Amino acid sequence: MILVTLALGLILAGLLYLTMTWNFNYWRKRKVPGPKPKLFTGNYPNLFKMERNMIYDLNDIYEKYKNKFDAVGIFSGRVPQLLVTSPDLAHRVLVSNFKNFHDNELSKFADEKTNFILSNNPFFIAGEKWKQRRADITPGLTNGRIKTVYPVTNKVCQKMTEWVKRQIRLGAVDGINAKDLSLCFTSEMVTDCVLGLSADSFTDKPTPILANIKDLFNPPWTFSMLFALVSTFPSLSNLVKLRFIPQHVERFFIDLMGTAVQTRKSQLATGQFQRSDFLDYLMQLGEKRNLDIPHLLGNTMIFLLDGFETIAGVLSHMLLLLGRDEVVQQRLREEIQAHLQDGIIPYDKLNELPYLDACMHESIRLFPPGFMTSKLCTESVELPNRDGPNFTVEKGTVVVIPHYCYMNDEENFPNPLEYNPERFMDPDVSKNLRERGVYMGFGDGPRVCLGMRFATSQVKASIVELITKFNIKVNPKTRKDNLYNPTLFVPNLNGGIWLDMEVRQ
Repeated sequence: MILVTLALGLILAGLLYLTMTWNFNYWRKRKVPGPKPKLFTGNYPNLFKMERNMIYDLNDIYEKYKNKFDAVGIFSGRVPQLLVTSPDLAHRVLVSNFKNFHDNELSKFADEKTNFILSNNPFFIAGEKWKQRRADITPGLTNGRIKTVYPVTNKVCQKMTEWVKRQIRLGAVDGINAKDLSLCFTSEMVTDCVLGLSADSFTDKPTPILANIKDLFNPPWTFSMLFALVSTFPSLSNLVKLRFIPQHVERFFIDLMGTAVQTRKSQLATGQFQRSDFLDYLMQLGEKRNLDIPHLLGNTMIFLLDGFETIAGVLSHMLLLLGRDEVVQQRLREEIQAHLQDGIIPYDKLNELPYLDACMHESIRLFPPGFMTSKLCTESVELPNRDGPNFTVEKGTVVVIPHYCYMNDEENFPNPLEYNPERFMDPDVSKNLRERGVYMGFGDGPRVCLGMRFATSQVKASIVELITKFNIKVNPKTRKDNLYNPTLFVPNLNGGIWLDMEVRQ
């Protein structure tokens, strides 16, 4: 009996080994070079351990092959992927050959039953439906509408200042949590700008909005493990339906959307509200498309999802980097003060502050909203590979574009770990960096971030407020390097960002 059990165990182990490795010659057969994959993890050694952020594993491969090949073959578990090591080829994938790489990898999970909200977000939508959805939303993000809600942003900035002053009076030893500060700002600002409601984020009794936002972007470790498992065994997606947004969060935002629409209708009926904002546009779109509340929310969450975490991440890391460098902080302060009008920068002048713009882009370079882009090949195409032969990328192949690697490469940015806004002060240099694919803070091509202008205006407005009202320093609790959190897909400084702030006289 023992021998039979042992034999069965060996057979099962052998079958598992064959299952995990039978595809490991995929790239070799196509004459695409690449590192040797390992059992279970492929070329992502931290796929399951999560002891190190995955982008560092990709960067190791990038550094090894970047000077010889434009792309190399890698494996996520047992699934082949193409890692683009050339920024020029990355630009081609996102722009020139867009039709061949039309969809994002996560579109595979855009199932209305399991991920209703995400399945209505242009980032996740595949095929022609994406184009229609983007065409619907783009008019809602015009410069005119962003300008219309700019006074709301400034009011939220004032609330933020009072909140920071209260935190200073409390005198916490660890200082102020920059991410909490930034999420309070984005939850209050985005909720008001998009829905016309208040989240009361800067009060002692915030509405449930802030708590649900945090749940939205902080999935449990079990989700990360299941995601890694499904990525390794794609066929499991038929059995394991990954829910990216917890059900209670989805329900909350559907109810919130219903409240916002009813409140706005009542305000309009009584003449209490006159503002051509995002909700105004979305309600018009809802009538035009005959959308119910859940589908109206699907469109609305484009604004919310793109606003909450993206803006909060850029803002908190920009505060970190400014807090580390008093010289840069003071130079930025002087530029801002020279253009203040009644304590604010007018919207039309917000994008005419070159050093503010450079500080923001340099922050995004070090802590990008997305450190990589994963595209799906939607139409087979032949690509060059520098010292290697041309090769064909087949339909369904995942193509990984590691923005972090390009933006932290010594050859592209000397002393890449140094915060140096001067890199972006010359408009011609900045344009060249984008055209070469070296700097893609918000992506590139037809699927470039929809909310880019809205996000950058909010970040700049909040920085103007904080820099003019406070001196910012980094609390000793904050680490001194730029190491990313090992478990998150969105780049965040490991251990958090803690700031010491003092009111300027």
